[in-house]
Amino acid sequence: MYQPLTLFVGLRYLRAKRRNHFISFISLISMAGIALGVMTLITVISVMNGFERELRERILGMISHATIQSTDGRFPEWQSVITQARQHPEVLGAAPFVEQETMLRAGSRTSGALVRGVDPVSEPQVSDIHELMVRGALDDLVPGQWQVLLGVGLANRLGVGPGDSITIFAPEIRATPAGVVPQVRRFVVGGLFEAGVHEYDTALAVIHYQDAQRLFRLEDNIGGIRLKLTDMMRAQRVARELSAELPGFYRVRDWTQQHANFFRAVQTEKTVMFIILSLIIAVAAFNIISTLVMVVTDKQADIAILKTMGLGPRRIMGIFMIQGSLIGIIGTGLGVILGIILALNVESVVAAVERLLSIEFLSAEVYYISDLPSELRVSDVTRFALVALGLSLLSTIYPAWRAARTEPVEALRYE
Repeated sequence: MYQPLTLFVGLRYLRAKRRNHFISFISLISMAGIALGVMTLITVISVMNGFERELRERILGMISHATIQSTDGRFPEWQSVITQARQHPEVLGAAPFVEQETMLRAGSRTSGALVRGVDPVSEPQVSDIHELMVRGALDDLVPGQWQVLLGVGLANRLGVGPGDSITIFAPEIRATPAGVVPQVRRFVVGGLFEAGVHEYDTALAVIHYQDAQRLFRLEDNIGGIRLKLTDMMRAQRVARELSAELPGFYRVRDWTQQHANFFRAVQTEKTVMFIILSLIIAVAAFNIISTLVMVVTDKQADIAILKTMGLGPRRIMGIFMIQGSLIGIIGTGLGVILGIILALNVESVVAAVERLLSIEFLSAEVYYISDLPSELRVSDVTRFALVALGLSLLSTIYPAWRAARTEPVEALRYE
């Protein structure tokens, strides 16, 4: 009457008899556990994706997608290289730069810093520093006026502000009648910027690249060329293409190489979090095993009758695998739906909880990222759903195998 028979019996067994409501309760707990695990996994990984995206954008707002540097440290033909690099279809902008680690001094305070020489005209093509200015503007850098832009943390460390003077030490030394002294130059603080990344806010000073050339005695050379690409995720491929196309010997590096350790650490954290949260789903899968073992024990007589009527071991296994799989499918479906809803609205949910409890999880005075970003990815949802379904299916094998080995004579002896 019912086809297929295995599916029909499995669906009937999913709802236990009135005298065995405890089994149904365990089934509901298993569904809820899988749903909770999948929902938590989707939400947490989406939030971690959001933080990774925010950090990546903030870091790339101060660095470039790729850089071109000379292998011998000298770069006199940089203007022709910029022209050729801009001809690549995936290069949006190119700008020269000079970088040198040195010391800054203001009064009795000193601090190590990275001095970066930039071209105010072309720099907005490759970075967002012009949008990160809190005092002054990038256009204030005029060659020959010896102005410098400081990160807010570095300015606080030196105790200076716009209009104050600081001294920048060049790594070279020069001989004078008084002896060997370091090369120094006095600069005027023209403005402050805040990138939201500690590395740049506390250790970066920006000057005009022509002033940097004179300060570091580079003549017409520069440190390299910074590039901005149409798709930063294709930076490795574009870097290889440029390295092959450019004449001469140049080293083309992309942003993944410059910050490889940082993004590798973020990826490791996501992997570990995935493993830890997957244990929630594994615990729920163990509940499926216990549920099916109790069902098999409760249905010994029914199994024996089905086997005497000609139902083979494989179909007996199929009955209980269907029952356990349905628990996993329903739980996974609910978890995916709830996880997507929560991941898309986590910022509003956290704000509501903060208002309800009168607390602030991410204080704007402490954390630069004061909200809770979230980035939902279809690939993550698919992977988590497959993991949950796979664990649910695996958890049905032992109870189903045990049911298939039921001997009708032994099961019906006392009936």
